Amino acid sequence: MIAKAEVKHIRGSARKIRQVIDLIRGMNAVEAMNFLKFINKRPTYYVAKVLHSAVANAKSKGLDAEALVISKITADEGPRWKRYRAATFGRAGEILKKTSHIKIELDLGKEMQPEPPKTAPVASKKIEKKHRLAGVGKAGVKAVKKG
Repeated sequence: MIAKAEVKHIRGSARKIRQVIDLIRGMNAVEAMNFLKFINKRPTYYVAKVLHSAVANAKSKGLDAEALVISKITADEGPRWKRYRAATFGRAGEILKKTSHIKIELDLGKEMQPEPPKTAPVASKKIEKKHRLAGVGKAGVKAVKKG
């Protein structure tokens, strides 16, 4: 995680915000900002605002916006505002106004990250020998001898 941004108590359900963030998850940050301009949904305004803030946080660290990728983006439920409306027979019907929290984490793209050192996988010969002696294959199923 290179940079992150978070906004809380956004008026809108997390379910509807997730419809928008699922479209941009894993995209380049600049491409995602351009992509959000053409989506005709209300949460795009809030998602774009948080993404712009995360990119600005990365720029303050001296990074280029073109190299950033959205590594993690979530929309969680926030508190619900409870309101009441008059109903028939003197009752009150409850209205729940939902809020959400949006979090975005940016990371460097794969072409910009240094490669980890390559190491050869170490096979455990003791475990393979133990399974062969017990008559158990790699899948854990006993081998049946016909004879």
